[in-house]
Amino acid sequence: MKEVKQVETGASEKFDYLRYISETTDQKAILRELMTAYGDDVWNYAFSICRKTDLADDITQDVFLKVYRRLTSFRGESSVKTWLLTITRNTALDYKRSAFWRRVTLMDMISPHGSHRSAENEALENLTVSSIWTQVLQLPPKYREVLILFAHHQLSMKEIADVLGISVGTVKSRLHHARLNILKAKERGNDETD
Repeated sequence: MKEVKQVETGASEKFDYLRYISETTDQKAILRELMTAYGDDVWNYAFSICRKTDLADDITQDVFLKVYRRLTSFRGESSVKTWLLTITRNTALDYKRSAFWRRVTLMDMISPHGSHRSAENEALENLTVSSIWTQVLQLPPKYREVLILFAHHQLSMKEIADVLGISVGTVKSRLHHARLNILKAKERGNDETD
């Protein structure tokens, strides 16, 4: 756990410096560094919210466009990763509320006859074969988000509370319930195989 904090602190210092020089230097270079350092985290979090690869791609692109526009407004009150994941969450929720999301979801229900799955879809399905990952994705959104931010993105309770806009106590409670739900689902799976 200490190693993660050291890496995050080092990255934070680096991006504090980048924020300082962003007013006088190339913001595109700073954005490229942010995308390299946190692009996978942003995409994974977007995917965990919307569960669609193409929408996760769109959300990730929108997030980094917003970051580019707001680069000089980053106040440093949280880590860069927390800031990016907050923007990702808000952008993904905006997508889910939009009419575009409803149309895409309806179109996904209508599958053309004779179509074959793409290699990308097959590869993605192979990545999500893990029973734990499947169980996590089946959790209610409020539990799924907390568990993914804690286990996958390794955010602290305070950082998760900041990203979700809830109290630390609520984060702890949701994390506890998420773990219980995973254990129950795992036990049901074991009972079915016996």
